[in-house]
Amino acid sequence: MTEKQTAPTPASAPPAVATPLVSRIAGCTPLVLDSPHSGTVYPADFGAALPLPVLRRAEDTHVEKLYAFAPALGVGWVEAHFPRIYLDANRDTTELDATLLDSPWPHPITTDPVVLQKVRLGKGLIWKFTDDGQPIYDRPLTVQEVRARIDKCWRPYHAAVAAEIDAAHARHGYSIHVNCHSMPAVAASHATLHPGLHHADFVVGDRDGSTASPALSALICDFLRARGYSVDYNHPYKGVELVRRYGNPAQQRHSIQVEINRKLYMDEQTLDIVPQGFERLCADLQALVGQLLAHDPR
Repeated sequence: MTEKQTAPTPASAPPAVATPLVSRIAGCTPLVLDSPHSGTVYPADFGAALPLPVLRRAEDTHVEKLYAFAPALGVGWVEAHFPRIYLDANRDTTELDATLLDSPWPHPITTDPVVLQKVRLGKGLIWKFTDDGQPIYDRPLTVQEVRARIDKCWRPYHAAVAAEIDAAHARHGYSIHVNCHSMPAVAASHATLHPGLHHADFVVGDRDGSTASPALSALICDFLRARGYSVDYNHPYKGVELVRRYGNPAQQRHSIQVEINRKLYMDEQTLDIVPQGFERLCADLQALVGQLLAHDPR
């Protein structure tokens, strides 16, 4: 399934260049941003049973546009172009629902009860259900196709994030990693452990201070509140695999998840950008990035 149809390529034309599934723009500052869920390139081997407009509801739509200013400021940028509903790069490879498969999974599967709650909602490494509970597949997946998704999506994405954070830390002796997301105005039935919750404008998560200095998280929260936004801290989202894996404040590696309420910048039904809200939000995010670039957490 692809997002849009293209005309046949004439025999005389050069071959089309495949769209990369992961992109990385190297930075020169201590700050790294990544967007794992805004991808819109739907691979041909997806084989989903639902139409594209339904699948697209899972995207963190337009998040990459909100932060488009960042590379020009020397901020490292990593972006997934594959959609999260195909493979969720913010999950560990052990977070797999074995009932999706046509044969036993020959690799470790998590036994963590908290993680398993999300997997049972259909929100593991490979999604089983949409946010409103619709089954994504009408067939079992093979072990081979899940392995292929990990190899072509998960591994390159994590390699790019790790390399960019390592480079920032090597240059400056510390790194600040912001994991960039968006969230619906109201949590759906299968999207979260808190269905029906009306979200704040922002949710800032550092896994209860384990992935970043709480003072750094407080700086972000206070800055956003001063700009007039409502902000929740570590509720209902604490941060998942990307901050857990790369955040280590004892080593001056700080990773923080930032969720933005989609009602601030887009129409959640049509997925269209609302220009006035989008422009204000971009300006405030750029000012926040400026504050982070001026802050040494050591």
